[in-house]
Amino acid sequence: MSDDKGHILILGAGLMQKPAVENARSLGLTVSLVDGNPNAVCVPFADFFEPIDLKDKEAILSFAKKMKQTQGLSGVFTAGTDFSAVVSYVAQECYFHAHSYESALNASDKIRMRRCFKEFGVSSPHFLQADLENLETICLTADRLGEHLFPLVVKPVDNMGGRGCRLVRRRCDLEEALSVAIKNSRTGRAIVEDYMEGPEFSIDAIIYKGTVTICGFADRHIFFPPYFIEMGHTIPTCIDNENRFALISTFVKGIKALGLTCGVAKADMKLTKKGPMVGEIAARLSGGYMSGWTYPYSSDCPLTQQAELIAVGKEPAWLLENRRKIECAETDLPLELFEIPSKRTSAERAWISIPGQVSSVIGLERASDVENVNDVMPRALKGDVVVFPRNNVEKCGNVISTAQERNLAMDCAQQAVSKIVLRLEPNNSSTNEYFWKKTSAFPPDAFNLSPSELQTLLCECEGLPKISLPNKIKENIPNCLLPVFDTLKDWNYRTLRQTLDLYNSMDFAKNIPSNENIDGFQISPKIFWHACIRGGIQGLLYVTDCVLSGVPVDSWQEVLT
Repeated sequence: MSDDKGHILILGAGLMQKPAVENARSLGLTVSLVDGNPNAVCVPFADFFEPIDLKDKEAILSFAKKMKQTQGLSGVFTAGTDFSAVVSYVAQECYFHAHSYESALNASDKIRMRRCFKEFGVSSPHFLQADLENLETICLTADRLGEHLFPLVVKPVDNMGGRGCRLVRRRCDLEEALSVAIKNSRTGRAIVEDYMEGPEFSIDAIIYKGTVTICGFADRHIFFPPYFIEMGHTIPTCIDNENRFALISTFVKGIKALGLTCGVAKADMKLTKKGPMVGEIAARLSGGYMSGWTYPYSSDCPLTQQAELIAVGKEPAWLLENRRKIECAETDLPLELFEIPSKRTSAERAWISIPGQVSSVIGLERASDVENVNDVMPRALKGDVVVFPRNNVEKCGNVISTAQERNLAMDCAQQAVSKIVLRLEPNNSSTNEYFWKKTSAFPPDAFNLSPSELQTLLCECEGLPKISLPNKIKENIPNCLLPVFDTLKDWNYRTLRQTLDLYNSMDFAKNIPSNENIDGFQISPKIFWHACIRGGIQGLLYVTDCVLSGVPVDSWQEVLT
């Protein structure tokens, strides 16, 4: 039997659950983990581990009952997973402290969630459910109503991380979006809703004995339509107090509408022309490094630890002693409102890649050496297949920084990202397709030039001599790029000048066959600069490595003619 400090079961044993494991350890709790992956990163740190798929709530309940009887299990918890409803199911059956199972289902199924918001008058978009049975009817309705129906957002009812989620601006894209969303749903259902135009925010909260304590309010940085890719967040928010309080008030009303009463909640909120609107509220702490990393860095609040204390039936003493009451303009809120404010700024930024297979990851140590950087966390390593992200689980890594001054924290995170490069294997079919078979606006170019600017660039390249490789590129820079050489940045925060300087610092000797003359390689400036604009430093390295390894690239120029 475990001692009286408690014993907690944590759902998930991946990186997002690492703070939960570490905080449980700091409280002296015995830790049990379940995860479908027996090789998950946190498995070695568990007192007990059982390989169970997190979708299998009955198997998890059976394990929990056994651990309660034999090892004194006293609570269940998750963070950064889709399975807060499983947590509540197990807690309810084992008489642990958590939101009710019905309320957790309300916060897990987006159709149920929207219905609760509608019933209680909580601001959220108009919606309808889509599945394979009514797919044709929805498309016929869209035909009848016409293009004024759009834009719409289509997403699975029961998934996180942006998987299967996209913006639909035209009727011709609706059916494909619905099919992808339904495919990404565990229950085969999608939700179609009005698009909410406006900045987006993440809010975390602890709900305890009739009170809500705001534990994190961050600006989300979303890019790359028609998908919703969060390239980072900055905490605390920079919006004014009036709008901040309005968003918090709407969040609290949403908590009440869903029936959440004991534990944690996380909201994605939009500030639209019509005012605050709820994107979604989940019965868990946020993923994406906010609850476990950036908020503790910015506030000193042991958020995960306090939430775990509630889960095992103990009082969150630190929270109760350090929170302060929020006086909102609205006085009729259903729950008493508090907050733990941030003391400094923490910024999380992601780095991404063009499609291909990673041959090496360069610059991780240099990124770690940047001032004010707390963490550099790569996800894609040598040998991994990478894609341009269509959801938030396809990014290649994340950097987190913390500083007293907001702009400094953001600049340090972006500077660290700019030092990291994923070099790709040459002559890869998906990389070739990205460069030479562009058929739509997505994925975008690394450097955002207008069509006329691109045409000017290609025309100017016609008059330039071939570029000798692997010499340093100091000449043959098209004049049309010079006005934006130090201002235009790619998605990993590098300017054109920084991109070229980084390229000139690279070692290419290992890619050259031993029997070849190092001065015998040349490339068309049109191919070289197209690769730069399309793929940034990865593009320049890719075409150079292709040429140096003997891949014929002359035919690529025909695509650009």
